[in-house]
Amino acid sequence: MATHAKLSASGSHRWITCPGSVRACEYAPKQGPSIAADLGTAAHELAEITLAAGKYDCREWLGHPVPGNNAITVDKEMVTNVNEYLHLIETIGGVQLYEHRVDFSEWVPDGFGTSDCIAYKDGTLYVIDLKYGVGVRVDAEENTQGLLYALGAYSEMEFAYPIERVCIIICQPRLERVSEWEISTAELLKRGAWIAERAQLATSDNAPRVPEENACRWCPAAPKCAALLTKAHAVTAKDFDDLPQADTLTDSQVAEALKAKRLIVGWLDAVEAYATERANTPEGFPGFMLVEGRSSRAWVDDAQAEAALTPLLGDATHERKLLSVAKAEKLLDKAQRKEITSLVIKRPGAPTLVPDSDPRKPAGATAEDFEDF
Repeated sequence: MATHAKLSASGSHRWITCPGSVRACEYAPKQGPSIAADLGTAAHELAEITLAAGKYDCREWLGHPVPGNNAITVDKEMVTNVNEYLHLIETIGGVQLYEHRVDFSEWVPDGFGTSDCIAYKDGTLYVIDLKYGVGVRVDAEENTQGLLYALGAYSEMEFAYPIERVCIIICQPRLERVSEWEISTAELLKRGAWIAERAQLATSDNAPRVPEENACRWCPAAPKCAALLTKAHAVTAKDFDDLPQADTLTDSQVAEALKAKRLIVGWLDAVEAYATERANTPEGFPGFMLVEGRSSRAWVDDAQAEAALTPLLGDATHERKLLSVAKAEKLLDKAQRKEITSLVIKRPGAPTLVPDSDPRKPAGATAEDFEDF
């Protein structure tokens, strides 16, 4: 059975941001496996066995069960995605360690973890992390998991190699995204000192709860967290006594609510999931019950339905739809992708409301647009 650090690198953003979550999670129900997690584990296992064989291409596994996981078969999409990660590692070169256990207990009590890839080349220590999910974009800049792995690798390798700088790389092939962030070793050690302070606070008896969107997203203690309820109440009830009219919010109040939207909605979703799970037990959940949702109709046997419909409807029996650009590219190799480049255009995305601190260029009308009128 695999062991897990109490202050893990993968959960470091949570316990660094919300030190009180460590003690809270000790008593929270453990989250079970998911299809997404199983798929991510399978992709990592495929990458590991390919690299261990001294290769940077996993196509030979196409159509075979993932090593160590007979429930998942390697398909073309997984080959394409894992190969993007493998080719990235190949490009970096240098001295490389795969699925390497790193010890960062110098900064975090009993701190250890397993890094997907550690590499050293020309004075630079590389920490490469494969993220196989598609739900959340992960940035390398100030990535605490990457920092902890870098600290552990630096502690182990500084006597053998002249490490001048550290480069943290997050590879998300299913989002077609690679994020990189480089800092000096001096900056790394400064951040290590700060992380050590947060770790000490997280292991104290009176560690505070600090609700924050990303920290609370996967926290198992979120459904019953009183601090989250307090935060939600503080936002929704803030300064109502100061309203100029009983039915009007100020712009600052609307902005405050928007900033906390994802935190509050995420918390309510977690609360609902917790209550639903409880309602599905013999004891039930007070005040609520489960009922059957909206039903849907389906063919008893697709083959029999097809045989009956074809004489009646002909070609209309089947729907045909052109593959999307993303799906087509997943099924093509690099040479084939070049052949369809001229057929692809990039349409602008729908405007999305974000805080004005976001680094992206504004998409809507700005004050400058009206200066010439």
